[in-house]
Amino acid sequence: MGEDQKRDDTWNSRQRSEAPLQRADRNFAELLQELRVLFTGVQILLGFLLTLAFSPGFVGLDAFRHTVYVVTLLAAASSSALLIAPVALHRLLFQGGHKRALVRVGHCAALSALVGLGLTLSAGLLLVLDITVGRVAAVVLTAVFVAGIGLLWWALPCWVRRQP
Repeated sequence: MGEDQKRDDTWNSRQRSEAPLQRADRNFAELLQELRVLFTGVQILLGFLLTLAFSPGFVGLDAFRHTVYVVTLLAAASSSALLIAPVALHRLLFQGGHKRALVRVGHCAALSALVGLGLTLSAGLLLVLDITVGRVAAVVLTAVFVAGIGLLWWALPCWVRRQP
């Protein structure tokens, strides 16, 4: 067990009267709640993207739009798989005494799914904007969107973490 883990366990025991296993149970419950929220949105996006390939206008996409569509589809499918991974792990490791490891792996899967979701949203936006406002404007607007996601999903949490 690392020094940070011991320090966190000590803090939780003192501040929450929570044993390490109780903390793992609480963290896993919180993780599952977050995954439920994410999973609904990702599944809706994935379902829409899967049907898009069968629409009449799909065959008219140029190579750029087709590539962006494939990237979007793969990112959505990957995000979906990553969001399901903690549930599959839990089922396979059920009552095996691996709750703390399950929380760590689930946390990593959720973060990876967020990266995939960011890519899905960005690529999907690029595809729609390319069709509606043109390629140059689409790339510029999508770059602004990606910067916004970076600020909200990475820079803001890093800033909050540094606050006393």
